[in-house]
Amino acid sequence: MSDQNAATAGQSVGGEEPSIDSTRKLSGFWRWMLIASATIVILLSVNQTFNLQFFVEYSMRDLQYRYLVAGLLLPFVFIKWPAIAAARGKVTWYDAVLFALMAGASGYYAWQADTVVDSGWEYGAPEEAIWVSYLFWALIVEACRRAGGLALVLIVGVVSLFPLYTEYLGGPFLGAAADLPQTSMFHSFSEESIFGIPMRAFTSLVLGFLIFGSALASTGAGKFFINFAFALLGQVRGGPAKVAIFSSGLMGSVSGSVVTNVLTTGVMSIPAMRRVGFGKEYAGGVETCASTGGVLMPPVMGATAFVMAVYLEVPYSEIVIAAAVPSVLYFFGLFVQIDAFAARSEMKGLPAEELPSLKQTMKEGWYYIGSFVLLIYMLLVLKNETWAPYFATAALLAANQIFPHNRWSWDDLWNFLEGTGRLFAELAGILAGVGLLIGALMMTGIVSAISYELVALAGDSVILLLIMGAATSFLLGIGMTVTAAYVFLAITLAPALVDGGINPMAAHLFIFYWGMLSFITPPVAIGAYAAATVAGAKPMQTGFKAMQLGSIIYFIPFFFTLNPALILEGTLQDFALLGICAILGIVLIAGALQGYLIGVGSLCRSRALEWPIRGAVGAAGLLLALPGGQHIPFSNLELIIAALVLLVPGLVLAKMAKGVDPILAQQTD
Repeated sequence: MSDQNAATAGQSVGGEEPSIDSTRKLSGFWRWMLIASATIVILLSVNQTFNLQFFVEYSMRDLQYRYLVAGLLLPFVFIKWPAIAAARGKVTWYDAVLFALMAGASGYYAWQADTVVDSGWEYGAPEEAIWVSYLFWALIVEACRRAGGLALVLIVGVVSLFPLYTEYLGGPFLGAAADLPQTSMFHSFSEESIFGIPMRAFTSLVLGFLIFGSALASTGAGKFFINFAFALLGQVRGGPAKVAIFSSGLMGSVSGSVVTNVLTTGVMSIPAMRRVGFGKEYAGGVETCASTGGVLMPPVMGATAFVMAVYLEVPYSEIVIAAAVPSVLYFFGLFVQIDAFAARSEMKGLPAEELPSLKQTMKEGWYYIGSFVLLIYMLLVLKNETWAPYFATAALLAANQIFPHNRWSWDDLWNFLEGTGRLFAELAGILAGVGLLIGALMMTGIVSAISYELVALAGDSVILLLIMGAATSFLLGIGMTVTAAYVFLAITLAPALVDGGINPMAAHLFIFYWGMLSFITPPVAIGAYAAATVAGAKPMQTGFKAMQLGSIIYFIPFFFTLNPALILEGTLQDFALLGICAILGIVLIAGALQGYLIGVGSLCRSRALEWPIRGAVGAAGLLLALPGGQHIPFSNLELIIAALVLLVPGLVLAKMAKGVDPILAQQTD
């Protein structure tokens, strides 16, 4: 268990990527301080969630609660993340000073919380409070830099000052101006900036799910998911790659981090893929796509989904339900591609004697699945999203101590609390910085102007508006964390999509999906580069392979946005028709990409006809999966007929083609 917990301590939960090898390893005083802080935050979270009133009938204001959580977590960003890489050794004196200043400023806010609300400090605070707000603002920006990286803090820093220079800008960027004291007060004391939507989601929803995810990982869930996947799928053709899909999907939903997922499950799945014949880049690409999809898979998904629920003012369970079908379609497309490649290459699975026993695996870890079932039951049936992760965590930890296989020692408990505290601090630093983005845009009131300009630019074309949105989401996803990119676009782009006639849930999921794509798309492709390190592959080639394998994810957001029946916002008849068409279309697209179609065989037996055949099959799949009507000037029937017009000749040519598939020829040679 110690090794497992050590790994957990370095993971990232909630959709934000860890700064690999950039944190300090704490010991002694600072380690115990972090453990104590995490413990207090957990207790505060339980008290607030269940309204325990500290057992003395004292209730805290929500804003005071957020101030306290910030004061307990944000100071540790300066302790855990050094200012520069060279300072990764011991805690420096200036980091200790920043720790004290952040704790002091947050403590001052918590002490004055009632006065902040009752006296409206966001519009008029005493002189001393204004000076504290300057300090707090600067500390938040630095904490955001350390936890989220330079690219994020540059955007946060520039946008947080927006009220000071908006009057000098023209067009949609001309907003209500404010001076420095007014801006600083709004950032620190309002519930629309630092302590707005992101931190509100963090303290009300995310904390519980972080605790659950950390408890799962710390009790050995990662090993269980991998063994379970190997026991189920290890023997089938291309088995290790299918194992990566299954295990990474489960683990990614818990961790909420692409890179952490790659480094957790990839160390087992990638070598196994290599053993049965997958190339280095292909194995790395599979793990990258599976790990990326895991973050999109309910029930946990990551911090962005919780922020989305708060922003849309809907229960988190609605986000879970809406995201279920698109994530299943993505994993289905990935699975079909891998199966087609394995069939085309005549790959086999692993020998049965090398695989774990399904019976033994379930005997040792059934309660991991049980905790998921309890979580989903409370989310979807009882509709109690705030209590769900706490009950699931309690059941998991109780089972973990009752059964002997992964039972915690005291050291394991301390490692769990340390790792959880690290996760809390990292995400708090990022979300507090992201709050500055919201505050600046809300204070200036330019959101409606930007939305109007985007709609005017796209004219009456929803497709053009979606393409503009996809490009913007992708570009922001390169320079910002997923949550930061989502929050910025939820304020600026999502209203334009909704005004253009797009379903609100679909619009927000659309920008969420496209913000994730930078993890698999070169030149950034952070997830692919992490997988390339494990596989010993070339990073850029691994990125391009991941882009090919995960290509269906580029289309799925358009599918559910153009017709929200695929996110269960429509009639059952529409869902059934579009669901069947989407599945068949994905099979055809996957077959075209891999050069092998189930029921037909290789599409690459003729060099002269290969690309016409694959092009016809792929185009037919795209037409079949594309929802007709509404924003598309063709009905579903017309699209199906057009798909058949392309598909039938392509299949006839594939059956008539003579020759040997070049992959098999290469293997024979």
